[in-house]
Amino acid sequence: MLLDGDEWRAMLRGFQTEAWRLETLPQYLVPQEAEELEAFRSGNRVDPHASSSAYTEDLKRLRGKGRSKGRVHVLTRPLSEYLCFEFSRYYAPHVLAGEAIRILDVPEQENPLPDVEDFWMFDRSTVVLMHYEGDGTQISRELYEGDPAPFVEWQRIAVAASVPFLEYVNG
Repeated sequence: MLLDGDEWRAMLRGFQTEAWRLETLPQYLVPQEAEELEAFRSGNRVDPHASSSAYTEDLKRLRGKGRSKGRVHVLTRPLSEYLCFEFSRYYAPHVLAGEAIRILDVPEQENPLPDVEDFWMFDRSTVVLMHYEGDGTQISRELYEGDPAPFVEWQRIAVAASVPFLEYVNG
C-alpha cells in the first residue's frame, strides 16, 4: 500500500512511543526546500539555538509526552552540498529540540548496512519503505507488510555503529 497525503501525515503523528528513520542518500530533492537551499548557497545560515519551526515545536511536544523521534544517516565524505545544508538547516535545530540524530560515517568504517534502503519505522512494528530516484527525488512511500524484525535489527546495527550528530560535527 502506498502512503501519501493524509495517510502519511497520520502515520507520522500516530505512533505511540518511537518514530525512527534510516537515511542513506547524499541528497534528497524536496521541492519545498528549494528556497532554503538557495539561501544556504548564498551564505545564509540558521542559528540552531534560535530556529523554530512546526517540526521543532512538534519534537518538543512529543518529548514532553514521552515519545521520541530519531534517525541515523549513513554517509560518505566529502559531504555533499545537500548534506551540509541539511546539517545546518535541519539536523542542528532538530537535535536541540530533542530528535536523536546519529551519523554513520562509512569512510571511517565498513558500511554494516550496505544494501539497506531508506525506511521509517514506527513503534518497532510498522515499517514504511521510502523509494527514491538515484538523484534523491522521492518516488513513493510504501507500507511494508512483512515481518518488521529485520528492520528492528537494522536499527540496532545503525545506532550501535553511529555517533550522535553533535559529536560528529564537533569532533
